[in-house]
Amino acid sequence: MRAEKVLCMRRKDFVMTTSSSGAPSLAGLSGTIVLVGVGKMGGALLEGWLALGLDPKYVIAIEPQPTPELTALTKRGLRLNPIAAIVNAAALVIAVKPQVAPMVMLSAKSYVKSQTVVLSIMAGTTLAVLEREFIMTAIVRAMPNTPASIGRGITVAVPNKRVEPPQRQLVNALLSATGAVEWIDKESFMDAVTAVSGSGPAYVFLLAESLARAGVAAGLPQDLAMKLARETVAGAGELLNRSPLDPSVLRQNVTSPGGTTAAALDVLMASDGLDPLMQKAVAAATRRSKELAG
Repeated sequence: MRAEKVLCMRRKDFVMTTSSSGAPSLAGLSGTIVLVGVGKMGGALLEGWLALGLDPKYVIAIEPQPTPELTALTKRGLRLNPIAAIVNAAALVIAVKPQVAPMVMLSAKSYVKSQTVVLSIMAGTTLAVLEREFIMTAIVRAMPNTPASIGRGITVAVPNKRVEPPQRQLVNALLSATGAVEWIDKESFMDAVTAVSGSGPAYVFLLAESLARAGVAAGLPQDLAMKLARETVAGAGELLNRSPLDPSVLRQNVTSPGGTTAAALDVLMASDGLDPLMQKAVAAATRRSKELAG
């Protein structure tokens, strides 16, 4: 195991470490992480935590319909739907759908102690709503996205005023298990965040669908058109991820003056092309996010 250094992250009953490479590590955590909801996103978080070295004995999972894989983790020490009281929760992570939030938060109050930080990844559930349920508590609201399921997500987090630096670092490590993390100070940004990164993967998937349909319209067999579209979108995304260059530079590098790419971009970059359409789409998603948040 790589050498680890303690990061001055002591707060009563937990200590978190980072590896010598600077990557977050949960191998030194003591205290308990209570995960309420182990569906797609909650499951992705749990898988990431275990990959970062968290001992399953420090995890309590609350899940009424556990999968066989989750149940199997009890053999490694994970506590599933325990009856006994929880006395040393370092973090309470709420990963359920907003529709069941009121009922879940009511029952989850018993897990929160003076040292506990509450981390919510419930879409549209504001800090104000959470603070009404978890009074005088450190709370972080976060918006992940679906690539978290393969460790390539990005999450935006906003803390309330009660979150102390050690708690913020703990939450950062928990969220980093599924990809990049960005912190903001203004919760008002979260509606636009939801529209850009939260909903963004669907826009990319639609691009692949649309590109494949355009290929079929140009005469390609459907299977070939879809394979070309999938691999092109996936490959371009990975190139964008690995390259230090701005997306506009990468685009220009592919575009020869007067060539085929330039002809296509003339259409996509016209005054009624992709930019204004994407702005309308993100604006619509932002408005809907505000409506759902009340």
